[in-house]
Amino acid sequence: MIARARIEAVLDRLRPVLWADGANVELIDVREHSATVHFTGLCSRCVSAPITMQAGLSDALRREIPEFRDLHLV
Repeated sequence: MIARARIEAVLDRLRPVLWADGANVELIDVREHSATVHFTGLCSRCVSAPITMQAGLSDALRREIPEFRDLHLV
């Protein structure tokens, strides 16, 4: 299982980019090698949120935490 703190640390490094667009991401749950997040602010209503999640957050988490597998958006 991946420690919640490791995922939060990666998200903390990415948050300034989201803040610049009036958004944020909240870590909801961590299970095994996966995490669930929720976008807030402008990203919560954006049709591109799944792309941001996949291309930005998910890739960064996999790069920095090799055992990380899946990111889910709620």
